[in-house]
Amino acid sequence: MPPVLRLVALLAIFAAVFLAVRVSAIMAIEGRAQRRAVNRRLDLLRQGLDRETVVGLLRGNRPGLNPSLPGALGRALWRLHRMMAMANLRIAPHDLVALSLGACLVLDSVILFLVWAAHFRVTAGVVELVTGVAMAITIGLPLMMVSRMAQKRRKRMEQQFPLALDVFTRALRAGHPIAAAIDLLTHEVGDPLGSEFGLVADEVTYGSDLNDALMRMAERWDLDDIRMFVVSLSVQHETGGNLVEVLENLLKVIRERAGLYMKVRALSSEGRMSGWMLSALPVLTLASMFLVNPKFYLDVAQDTIFVYGFSSLIALYCLGVFIISRIIDIKV
Repeated sequence: MPPVLRLVALLAIFAAVFLAVRVSAIMAIEGRAQRRAVNRRLDLLRQGLDRETVVGLLRGNRPGLNPSLPGALGRALWRLHRMMAMANLRIAPHDLVALSLGACLVLDSVILFLVWAAHFRVTAGVVELVTGVAMAITIGLPLMMVSRMAQKRRKRMEQQFPLALDVFTRALRAGHPIAAAIDLLTHEVGDPLGSEFGLVADEVTYGSDLNDALMRMAERWDLDDIRMFVVSLSVQHETGGNLVEVLENLLKVIRERAGLYMKVRALSSEGRMSGWMLSALPVLTLASMFLVNPKFYLDVAQDTIFVYGFSSLIALYCLGVFIISRIIDIKV
């Protein structure tokens, strides 16, 4: 074969392989983007589940408006339930508590057995130290991870809501009723807001009041923007008026408030990062250093004063975390 034809054949093969790889990559990227754009509710409906089953699955990990148990314990469990719902965890709160306590008990027993096998005296201080390390690993770290996941999805929800409200307003301006505009959001908006509006639409279909369903969504996510949206719909329903104009003014306020909030976050970023470091660093340091060099802590724990000193240290740490959280929680 002449060299020119051989070169042309090689170039043709190269071009064919290049185009095939490029088309495959573009199709994979577009398919991934399409899958990401679909929210979980639509994904469940595409799997063939009926709307009643989908509502049950979506409502399964959502807390009610009020704690089911009275007192401080009920409020703490309700906050944990809401945080787990924000983090999109499928496990129930009491199951998470039971797993954490069970893991803490197992890890505590294993470490105490290893301490006894290493010929250390198992005193009250040693038991307190080992229990503190086990709780830091099995309870403290998972709670921090769940809280981080919840805040990340809540931030995503705040970013999605102005865009969703813009779509809602344009749908009303085009002549759609409120129910059809909300149903449009369930198909156009991704998670988490798309599934939440889908849950609202399903609740309204099964007889719930629209304002009550939206208010429950606002309370589940603790978002003032959705509360203002619900109040606007409620006032317009009772007094009448141009709902589109009201929502456009509300959208302007929400976007200006979001801009101010981002400025505040930028100015307070150093303080918030310091708060995170001061909250997480003692737990990570205690757990990691104990696993690396347990002999140092076990020798110190032999002293009788360690029992009172370690308890006071834990109390001061909890007080410091509470104060730091209140300082960096800037309301806009």
